[in-house]
Amino acid sequence: MKQTTIADSGFSLSSKKTRKRIFLEEMNQVIPWASLVATIQDFALITKTGRPRFPIEVVLRIHLLQLWCNYSDPAMAEALHDTEVYRWFANLDAGAIRLPDETTILRFRHFLEEFGLNKTTFTIVNALLRAKGLLFRGGSSVEATLIAAPGSTKNDSGTRDHETHQTKKGGRHHFGMKAHIRVNAESGLVHALVTTAANVHDVTQAQNLLHGEETDVFLDSNYRAVE
Repeated sequence: MKQTTIADSGFSLSSKKTRKRIFLEEMNQVIPWASLVATIQDFALITKTGRPRFPIEVVLRIHLLQLWCNYSDPAMAEALHDTEVYRWFANLDAGAIRLPDETTILRFRHFLEEFGLNKTTFTIVNALLRAKGLLFRGGSSVEATLIAAPGSTKNDSGTRDHETHQTKKGGRHHFGMKAHIRVNAESGLVHALVTTAANVHDVTQAQNLLHGEETDVFLDSNYRAVE
């Protein structure tokens, strides 16, 4: 018989909440889970064979964790085993005998991409935040970040994916894509997102990110040529 530990009992010697837990608690309250799950459910394939699927909300929460924390599929799967607050956010029961593996995480991401649901969920979340008055239009901050990809990345036809490319930054070569992001300068909430190949210059996407009604815009030196 296994001896019950302090962790098993749910008792914690520390009452301090980490910034990570505070952030996840806020996201747990703000994101319209029911609406997102209903939207995704319409596209989900129902199968009666193989292992039981994890609930859509569980894999959706894991997908968002992966984006926020910049985990690869294997790293996200390992983090679920190592980090209790991730399991809590993903609604995974403390006594679960099986956690989503990297293949489950990969397939769900591809499923979202196939039906364009990643953009749909982004739009739903922003609409809710706007309705709650959480999207401020006064000032915006624009930035770009590289998304690494394996050098052998190819599409279904066996040719190199045109959305991935090599670029040089800080004297180092990088291969993959680039995410161009606009956030509200006050709240830090993401308002717009554009993805391109890694070699696309930041300044070319400014017009696709700014809504034109900003009173202030915060940019780095990569946007010096923007009007």
